[in-house]
Amino acid sequence: MENTPALPSAYAGMRVLVMGLGLHGGGLESVRYLARQGAELTVTDLRDERVLAPSLEQLEALTAEAPPIRYVLGRHDIEDFKCADMVIKNPGVRPDSPLLKAARRIETDISLFLACAPSRLIAVTGSKGKSSTASAIHWVLEKARNQGLLPGRAYLGGNITVSPLSFLDALTAEDDVVLELSSWQLRDLKGRSNTGHTEALLKPRVAVFTAIMADHLDYYGTMDAYIADKRILYQGQDARDLTVAGDDDWGRSFLRESRGRPLMYAERPLPKGTAGGWLNGPRGLARLPHHFPEPPVPLDEPVELVPPVVLVPGAHQKKNLLAAALSLLDLGLRPDCIRDSLGAFPGIPHRLEFFHEAAGIRFYNDTCATIPEAAAAAITAFDAPVVLVTGGTDKNLDFTPLVRGAARAKARILLAGTGSERLKRLLHEAGLSYQGPFDRLDRAIRASLEAAAAGDVVVLSPGCASFDMFVNEFDRGRQWKEGVRTLLSSGSVHPVQ
Repeated sequence: MENTPALPSAYAGMRVLVMGLGLHGGGLESVRYLARQGAELTVTDLRDERVLAPSLEQLEALTAEAPPIRYVLGRHDIEDFKCADMVIKNPGVRPDSPLLKAARRIETDISLFLACAPSRLIAVTGSKGKSSTASAIHWVLEKARNQGLLPGRAYLGGNITVSPLSFLDALTAEDDVVLELSSWQLRDLKGRSNTGHTEALLKPRVAVFTAIMADHLDYYGTMDAYIADKRILYQGQDARDLTVAGDDDWGRSFLRESRGRPLMYAERPLPKGTAGGWLNGPRGLARLPHHFPEPPVPLDEPVELVPPVVLVPGAHQKKNLLAAALSLLDLGLRPDCIRDSLGAFPGIPHRLEFFHEAAGIRFYNDTCATIPEAAAAAITAFDAPVVLVTGGTDKNLDFTPLVRGAARAKARILLAGTGSERLKRLLHEAGLSYQGPFDRLDRAIRASLEAAAAGDVVVLSPGCASFDMFVNEFDRGRQWKEGVRTLLSSGSVHPVQ
């Protein structure tokens, strides 16, 4: 995306084309925001009125207070891109799209937001764990404000399906904004600067990297191309800022390259003199050197930041919370405040989400585990026997970690999809039995219920994308939860007591 001038404070009369209305997130909020500013809006989406009905209904209320919105649905017309003063693109659209090449100026909901936001920014990216980490940071910042420890308010948005444009008008300089950013959203910010400033458009006070794993290789082709977009998170930082990353090859490269102050988190104690935190059994400890600015308490000796008991299981969640805790410590919160708040953090929907219990069986929704490593981590998060529901659409990823993890499961239930076709061959080669693939979710749920007994855990953790059977991973998770509850309440399936 080319380097463009910062946006003016109003868009009255500007011809704006929003490319991709969608069903949640940036497209819908871009329309709302720009309509309130008086822009002349055209909305275009390859999906039709039937699919987009929920979003279109939400926009009906704008017609009385803003210029009429023109809709071009079920197609894109290149003339609309040529005539627009500004195009708001969806992050998933490739920058080399012929349609975008016809545009005069390209923005996103994130670039609109960053050009105007006055608040302190904490930005989080990664392959897995970024939603949980961003939500944990926001949770603690909210708790601190409820206790009067910080002024202003805390907001959460970005790739977590809440566009920051939805709260931009309410922000003040005393507020904190936590943004979860995908590699695609970061790519759209590359090289961008704010008019009148030498600073980059994206300059987070804290940049946090969660676990980096192979993902979206069907889109990027190589890990290097994927990681290049992740690096954009810290490229606008300076020594006033903080970069937090894990103790692995990618994380260490981020910390070496960033101009922000580095903090590392790890599964084992860090070498003497390395600033950061580590897991000590079930606890998360931290140590900061003297050159860090004004720590809230002296940290010559390790201090506990993550309590031994948290509400979401798994060592991967402990690492997410540790990364969050290091960020919060540098923002000025005391260790006891961080530790106590993280101990009460309930997690978020669709990420190892406990949602139901029946006949002594606990049911979890981990639909956002869309890569094999994430599904493998879900299996190892539980001490109880696991009935695993997995599989879906292939993203050109290595299924070896999922097969290794699946060996520990009590039973394996496959959903239909191109990824499952590869996965079932690997399971067969490993001597592991499975049921499916099922092209109907109710059949997969029935199979999982029949395989489970009291004391077991049944978890949907696909390790794949969702598009063969579902609109997206959130639709998959919602249908999973509704389907489990419906089958159990119907009495047609009786888990073994």
